[in-house]
Amino acid sequence: MSRIVEHPILGAPSKGSRVVFTYDGVEMEGYEGEPIAMALKAAGVEVHRFTAKRHEPRGIFCAIGRCTDCVMVVDGKPNVRTCMTPLVAGMDVRTQDGVAPLDLDDPRAKALAAEAAAGPAAVKEAE
Repeated sequence: MSRIVEHPILGAPSKGSRVVFTYDGVEMEGYEGEPIAMALKAAGVEVHRFTAKRHEPRGIFCAIGRCTDCVMVVDGKPNVRTCMTPLVAGMDVRTQDGVAPLDLDDPRAKALAAEAAAGPAAVKEAE
């Protein structure tokens, strides 16, 4: 499988040293710092998660962190956007079923929830 050589947002990744990580328990290799999804694609992995209702496969779609098609469980944390997350040696990457609910103890999730609760009128007013 071919390797993605330029990312629409991150540009051309610097080719770090070759590292080992696991995907669903299988050891794989990639380059440190490249997006996880890039390393998986180079290894021939197309499916990152399955939809909750129909168990349909999903993989890279937008590659810019906006959709949730590339989310996976990384080092035990669900909903990691692998198209934007840099690969690190020893990572444990797993296929995800559905999209996990937000962890509202996470400050970033609290900010997103507050923004969503405010609605479009509040966002427009803040501009």
